[in-house]
Amino acid sequence: MALEIPSLRIGLIGFSQQQQDALHESLNEDTATRQAWEFAPAQEADALWINGARTQLLPEGLLRVASGIPSGRSTQLDPSSLNRPAAYAAPLPRAFQPDIVFNLDPGSVAGVLRKFEQLLRPQIAQFCLASQILEQESALGSGVYRVERPRDGALIAVVDLRGDVGVFTSASAVDFDNAMWTALAQRTPDQIPAHFFRCSLSRLMWEYALRTTRDVLPRRYRSDMLYFRRPPRLPQRLLQDSHLLLLRELATAPGTMPELQDRTGIEASRIAADLGALYLVGAITSNPKRAAPIASLPSEEEIGSSTHSVMPASRHDDSHLPPILRQRGSRSDRTAPAPLQLDQ
Repeated sequence: MALEIPSLRIGLIGFSQQQQDALHESLNEDTATRQAWEFAPAQEADALWINGARTQLLPEGLLRVASGIPSGRSTQLDPSSLNRPAAYAAPLPRAFQPDIVFNLDPGSVAGVLRKFEQLLRPQIAQFCLASQILEQESALGSGVYRVERPRDGALIAVVDLRGDVGVFTSASAVDFDNAMWTALAQRTPDQIPAHFFRCSLSRLMWEYALRTTRDVLPRRYRSDMLYFRRPPRLPQRLLQDSHLLLLRELATAPGTMPELQDRTGIEASRIAADLGALYLVGAITSNPKRAAPIASLPSEEEIGSSTHSVMPASRHDDSHLPPILRQRGSRSDRTAPAPLQLDQ
């Protein structure tokens, strides 16, 4: 399989429609590297482009960015708490000196894309590692592996298929192409170097599933009966409404993919991707022997750690379900810890 590289997402704040169209053309013209870019809602973006001409300084270091679209709402943000790279289009407010400034001409746009690509290298490396894990899934089993760069044998990742993974944050996508995988004899407390980015295997595969254009849902999951297995071992904010809806339906009664589509109303073009993500983190199964038994309800502590789950069947009363699966109101933040507040 050819090396799979993620498409990185840029959120636009404060730009007019004409400016957005021009930036979109510049994005498509940038072919200096293999990296693909796309625009996305600001809350789902990997990086932000902010129109400095519409930016106002507020007390306590906050910013208000007026909408570039008629009748649109302004956005308030705290630059110091953003956990994503942000670049500001000149001109800027007086006394405001951000790290990354650019102009709206194609050359300047290309330059800021190169900067973003360097800053987002850890996310790219994590995606490439997850892609390699999925590609070699049947051969890897449940062991621990060192992943080494092919050209010099440098360690770029450690993968524990029953625990955490570690990724060298300076690794590039090319480093994972034909990388060497070596099984370790045993697990050790210090198997992941301290300077590596560390996360759970579930988190790594979930982030991959939400980005890939690859169909990760096994064929049998499209026709066989599907069952709830366990709550995903993930922070709830990472799950979208459609994922929670599918889990909730399966927790009350098993169903085939067509039945789940009918029960949830999720579009056919999306439900396979949603089920694929849940499959990769072990939340659903097509094997009834691996399904969560309908028995006594686990405690909130057990649910919170997502180590086990048992669900009695009910289509109407959700009080028996774990908190993560109950119906709830709107959530202000699903995917981006750094809040972007829209003024009313």
